Amino acid sequence: MKFYGRESQRKLLRQMLSQGEMQTALIYGRRRVGKSELIKQVLKEEKITGIYYECKETTEKNNVDSLSELIGEAFHFPKPSFADMEELLQFLFSKAEEVPLSLVLDEYPYLRATTTGLDSILQSLIDRYRNTSKIKIIICGSHIDIMQSLLDSQNPLYGRIDRTINLQPMDYYESALFYEPFSPEDRVRLYSVFGGIPHYNRLIDPKLSVRENVTELIASTGARLENEVSMYLRSEISKLTNVNEVLEALAKGYSRFSDILSQSHVSSSPTLVDVLDKLIRMGLVRKEAPMNDENNRRKAGYYIADQLSLFYYRYCFRFASQLSVMDPEVFFDRYIREDFETQYVPSAFEEVCRQYLIRMNRAGKLPEPFEKIGRYWYDDPDTRTNGEFDLVTEDPKGYMFYEAKFLSEPLNGSRIRQEIRQVQKTGLNCYRYGFISRSGFDVEPADDLELISLAQLYE
Repeated sequence: MKFYGRESQRKLLRQMLSQGEMQTALIYGRRRVGKSELIKQVLKEEKITGIYYECKETTEKNNVDSLSELIGEAFHFPKPSFADMEELLQFLFSKAEEVPLSLVLDEYPYLRATTTGLDSILQSLIDRYRNTSKIKIIICGSHIDIMQSLLDSQNPLYGRIDRTINLQPMDYYESALFYEPFSPEDRVRLYSVFGGIPHYNRLIDPKLSVRENVTELIASTGARLENEVSMYLRSEISKLTNVNEVLEALAKGYSRFSDILSQSHVSSSPTLVDVLDKLIRMGLVRKEAPMNDENNRRKAGYYIADQLSLFYYRYCFRFASQLSVMDPEVFFDRYIREDFETQYVPSAFEEVCRQYLIRMNRAGKLPEPFEKIGRYWYDDPDTRTNGEFDLVTEDPKGYMFYEAKFLSEPLNGSRIRQEIRQVQKTGLNCYRYGFISRSGFDVEPADDLELISLAQLYE
């Protein structure tokens, strides 16, 4: 199967494997994000003796026995015998004095739990063989709290990790490489449901419509991803009652802390803080403060960052009883179709546009590179209300306002000027205005306007 994206991470790992001296890399990220496939792909691309071991939730002896078999295969000799994991690792460090060698310990937390003092063992071997061994060690894992703890100053491995990759979900552009045959509009729709997780995107069938893919993969009883969200949560959190409450409130559009607390029925503010902090560390929720008042906790909002989780809690979890007894097509029409097209996908389109602007900014393709991008808090003196603009950038010249429209008709000049007047009324002083439209534009160009079509996002 073809490997897509991850160019910068592949480049970093290839550089590491090609260098002569010992190197240690730490790769972590949530389940299904593609850590193992990334490592395997780089090992294919580089000509180096490699041992890839997926650690098991068994005893140290069982792991030693399994890893010994791989060592025998890698060096073409009978399976060696080792007393424990420390002796096995010392053999590999010593062997790499003769020939360059890569060792991948995937799902490292499993091995760490069964091998007493494993962090200290590795630290001692790294220090002892630093100047003589050419071993390349890749430590990989999905338990984010444990993996991040390896970087703490109190951990024996502190200062021994040469490269760290916190592998995030792919952005909208790399995700679309999995389903290129679809139209740009449908790519936005697919991203709004399956997000940037490679495992989910590989399941999308180009012979089916967006609706059919969504129904077969998530929005039906027995769907392949029916239990994916709950399984991931259970792997990290023992009690899901409060978590389910919070995620359902977020999926309904409640983002302020006080609103989440009242809507979710979580027992107390400290409990809600704990739940949100855990979900943020897992990569399922993000916290955003307005770019013009970043230290104001009252104005900060919480949003579901994982698209499949957002779709699941907005539709499948919320209407689980109906889903269990209804025909999937009827369920989609009654509980998903209209909201999906008029509210859900347009909101996801704003996130796609934000990612597009960041891609262009990093590539140096914007007239004026921006330094900040985010939401902008404003007060409307006429209506005595306040609100947020979802997409504003700041650069040395000032602010630039962007509006993303996922409408079936082109944006015309009258509507664009109306939008600009509303922005100006709030006091946001922009030197330029950008509009990103699904259906193009019916307007003459102007110096203060940047007009971006949906097709441009995928060029």
